[in-house]
Amino acid sequence: MTKKFPDEPANPERICWGCDKYCSADSLACGNGSDRTQHPIELFGKGWRAWGVDAAPDPEETPKE
Repeated sequence: MTKKFPDEPANPERICWGCDKYCSADSLACGNGSDRTQHPIELFGKGWRAWGVDAAPDPEETPKE
């Protein structure tokens, strides 16, 4: 069973988000240990779940029939 992925973690820079292990940034257990995977909130900011492949269309931008 996979862990629930947090939408807005308190300190996302402290954890590697690349797998379900959620290792600390200084002790990466999986991969090659070169760099950690960033949380989407670090890359795209708050509200990152509101857009993307599964995002609901914006009602103002949907074409009217």
